[in-house]
Amino acid sequence: MSNLKLTVDDISIINGCYSKSEAIQAVAANMIKSGLVKVDYTQAMFDRDAQISTFLGNGIAIPHGTTDKRNSVIETGLKVIYYPQGINWDEDNNIAYVVVGIAAKNNEHLDILRQLTRAVIAENTIERIQSVKKPEELLTILQGN
Repeated sequence: MSNLKLTVDDISIINGCYSKSEAIQAVAANMIKSGLVKVDYTQAMFDRDAQISTFLGNGIAIPHGTTDKRNSVIETGLKVIYYPQGINWDEDNNIAYVVVGIAAKNNEHLDILRQLTRAVIAENTIERIQSVKKPEELLTILQGN
């Protein structure tokens, strides 16, 4: 993740019970506020998730926009929200604790997905995610450490 400059400033922790829709809205708002995407990218994130679940596995979801909205990406980057209570992400009752909003101008998202996959396939990732208390701890997990 170092090539994307993911830092603790990109990670928020939000306590409480939220829906997937609220989680996508929140991570999109963080992306808009930081200048990664234009406002219309939010709908593209919902459209993408409607095509196929953006749940990656082991408590991690990766909402991102459809390819036809790449022109709404101002700068490639990530925003992360950690939900300690978890969010029911899809009809398979997958629970997302970590919501990684992805904005990619070209095909950089493929590198991002490869990097996140390392964290997802690690044997104890879900236990580590569920015990996160600070953004620094989550950053370590997402970096595959």
